[in-house]
Amino acid sequence: MDAELARITNVETSTERGRNDQLGELAYLAPAAAAALQLLADAIKRGTADQDDVLHKLQEAGVHTAFAGVLDAASDAVRNETDDPFDVDYSLDADNLSAAAREVRDAFCWL
Repeated sequence: MDAELARITNVETSTERGRNDQLGELAYLAPAAAAALQLLADAIKRGTADQDDVLHKLQEAGVHTAFAGVLDAASDAVRNETDDPFDVDYSLDADNLSAAAREVRDAFCWL
């Protein structure tokens, strides 16, 4: 049975209210993604959605892969900021982002 949990017609973020054109589309995408996940969490808390169904749908949608991809892209961007691969400031940040991406992927393997 596919029942609607919510129908979202608009997501207004704080960034929208005080728009910063330098951030562009990213200013809307990240808060909207967070809001969508929070709606799922609220539905589970209220008992209107089964946690197993929600997690299964998140896995099917590849949310973990997409989020890990964001972390991997950020890691690559940090690595590309320097010409010195041994620069600890850059390599540590890049390694931490890359490790976080692996952990996100691994977490979904256990669900």
